[in-house]
Amino acid sequence: MGGCVDGALDARGSGRPVDGVLGSSVIEQYDPGRPNLLDRWDGHQAWWDARLAAAVDPYCKTTLGKIGPAGTTRMRDGAVRRGVNFASQDYLSLAGHPAIAEAAKRAIDRYGVHSAGSPALMGNSAPSVELERRLAGFLGYDDCTVFATGWAAGYGVIKTLVQPHDYIVIDRLAHASLQEGARNATRNVFSVPHLSNAAIACRVERLRREHPDAGILVVTETVFSMDSDVPDVAGLVDICRRLGATLLVDAAHDIGAIGATGRGFLERQGMTGRPDVLMGSFSKTFASNGGFVASDHPALKQALRSSCGPLTFSNALSPVQAAIVIAALDIVGADEGRRRRARLLENATRLRRGLQSSGFELMGEPSAIVPAVLGDTALSRLATRHALEAGALVNLIEHPAVSMNTCRWRLQVMADHSLRQIDDMVQIAALARQKAAGDLGRLGA
Repeated sequence: MGGCVDGALDARGSGRPVDGVLGSSVIEQYDPGRPNLLDRWDGHQAWWDARLAAAVDPYCKTTLGKIGPAGTTRMRDGAVRRGVNFASQDYLSLAGHPAIAEAAKRAIDRYGVHSAGSPALMGNSAPSVELERRLAGFLGYDDCTVFATGWAAGYGVIKTLVQPHDYIVIDRLAHASLQEGARNATRNVFSVPHLSNAAIACRVERLRREHPDAGILVVTETVFSMDSDVPDVAGLVDICRRLGATLLVDAAHDIGAIGATGRGFLERQGMTGRPDVLMGSFSKTFASNGGFVASDHPALKQALRSSCGPLTFSNALSPVQAAIVIAALDIVGADEGRRRRARLLENATRLRRGLQSSGFELMGEPSAIVPAVLGDTALSRLATRHALEAGALVNLIEHPAVSMNTCRWRLQVMADHSLRQIDDMVQIAALARQKAAGDLGRLGA
């Protein structure tokens, strides 16, 4: 392999080739002890530049065309990579759908491109209000509020609901927006083992016993984006109802893409409309930025619009984005949506089967996310380099997003992936991992 990786040694001089750009984590590069706040990031910059020079920096890619099952991207160093695309979030392949494009054009002609204000003032538009009405009915709730980003929805609803004297019980693998919202709302945050309803029940029972008048928020997801696994929502609903806690569920990765009618894993569990608060994003299935918070409580919408920083003090979702999501919702609810969901699941199942046959460990259950475990950090970075060079656009997930040396490719499947593209991904993945193992052998790691 190229000499640039052979020379990627630890800056401290250990001489171990898997240190430095191949073995260390991003969280080790920041120097909080320097008095200049900007200079603290110098080591971080040098580390990323060294990774780039060693061709093991797969991040900050730039798409050079429409999102689709194949594509072209430019790497941070300017190198162009082409191939099958399993790195984009476009589960039903709606980003390039002609009906979506036409809806955007009509919205531009009628409403312009900008909402020009906060939802608390005059930033709401006819399309955004219609979208809230449509979404509430689709999700099985009395009301819904849209946000400019999914992150703002998750972070903002927690900050609005929870006060410093309240308590949060959150799955340890919940999304970063939920984790940060929790820790910025109160110091009373209890992270519980992943998917453990027993641990949640135990913690909530104790909190309710010791703090009978406190608010308690339980936080989970319908499908977890790093592991593609699913909680027992019915059990969580029962726990929260029994103990007077509020259940918040994040449905970012399955609404529209999973279930007979597109209502996600809640639909599969017979739990549509049952969590106290449901939030999610449009960016995975609905071809747009944005997010939502849905609930039956009559006071939540006004609370969010007047007292939720990420909504009250941010510009509203544009009328173009709202029109795009409405058009996507039309497709989701039609026969075409049903066919696209079936193809998506067939593609995910084929990809999982092929990767397992090639010796990959896969996590979770079939969804648009296929987590293919690579494990060792150095092996994972080298395998990702080889996959990109061989014509597979992939995203590497590494520490601190996952535990150290549990790196994985989070492969994101689309309805329009062909069987040939899926089989190509499997072949490239297997060969890339094999080459990476050979690289490490030659480096003596």
